[in-house]
Amino acid sequence: MNAPKKVVLAYSGGLDTSIILKWLQTEYGCEVVTFTADLGQGEELESARLKAEMMGASSIYIEDLREEFVRNFVFPMFRANALYEGLYLLGTSIARPLISKRLVEIAANEGADAIAHGATGKGNDQVRFELAAYALNPDIKVIAPWREWDLSSRTKLIDFAEKNQIPIAKDKRGEAPFSVDANLLHTSSEGKVLEDPAADAPDYVYQRTVSPEDAPDKPEYVEIGFLKGDAVTINSEPMSPATILTKLNELGGKHGIGRLDLVEGRFVGMKSRGIYETPGGTILLEAHRGIEQITLDRGAAHLKDELMPRYAELIYNGFWFSPEREMLQALIDHSQCHVSGTVRIKLYKGLARTVGRWSDHSLYSEAHVTFEDDAGAYDQKDAAGFIQLNALRLKLIAARNRRIK
Repeated sequence: MNAPKKVVLAYSGGLDTSIILKWLQTEYGCEVVTFTADLGQGEELESARLKAEMMGASSIYIEDLREEFVRNFVFPMFRANALYEGLYLLGTSIARPLISKRLVEIAANEGADAIAHGATGKGNDQVRFELAAYALNPDIKVIAPWREWDLSSRTKLIDFAEKNQIPIAKDKRGEAPFSVDANLLHTSSEGKVLEDPAADAPDYVYQRTVSPEDAPDKPEYVEIGFLKGDAVTINSEPMSPATILTKLNELGGKHGIGRLDLVEGRFVGMKSRGIYETPGGTILLEAHRGIEQITLDRGAAHLKDELMPRYAELIYNGFWFSPEREMLQALIDHSQCHVSGTVRIKLYKGLARTVGRWSDHSLYSEAHVTFEDDAGAYDQKDAAGFIQLNALRLKLIAARNRRIK
């Protein structure tokens, strides 16, 4: 690859991306534009601006993308009830395509010939960032310093930072106890003290949720209103997508909801152990399932459940902008036409459970399922023929097997 003249760097303001900023300047002699996304990670981002200015970034972008993140990425994913390997709500995975999208757009605006990210060569994020970038601009150059440089240890990183007068937080001078990624949907912690999957995660790893044992002894109830598969109200109050997720995070965190200790299969081949906190997302998934129970036909619901693992895997592996994900999304979105109504959720000691649901679009017919007189809504004699027709092939198989013994 020819040396780039201008690079747009996904920049957090932390030690690693600050080192990358300086490394790009010294290694390639290029201009570096920084892009910092506010995805609801809960950090003050003005310090990232000041640090980028101090280090000579040619342009600095800091953008609040919380509403776009939830509206255009999180909510479409939740319409599918997506869970990777049956458990993981894909909080890190779903943020990467949005960051890549803005990196590519800023590169076009700035006339930059490359983008750069701080993902390591062992993880999934390098794949997610780069697949998304190439899907949006096949000619973009991507620089991944962790796959190029020889700064292979924390000690070498600290030495590079000190030689280049990069400020180092005191807690970064030693080995970090674990690595954290956060956004409005979740927190993800991995590495160091979490690398032994047989050992309990220390209490201090958890940042957004109280321990379920320490959660309130009294349950709390919340009503979530849906329109075409997306949450639109909490306790009858209309809210924006990001505001809804923020409120559900607050409620879930208070009640110790959304903790997950997972050993997952990374796309690059290895297994890794992560501690995830997704308080609002856990409530949202339960509520969405709750409203689908009464508004979604059995055939549509079961088809969605069959397709969901494939959809979740596409997101986890970085194929958000692939044609197959978009095809599945069209199917999923069509299924949500009547997924409107309200769900009541009980929050208590780490659990979020549906305890009520109602909708003008409901398929539930009390007349058909009642144990009392159904006034002719359903003729139970019809079931005999239904059973006989469904049993016919089983009878034929059984008769054949008995005959040839």
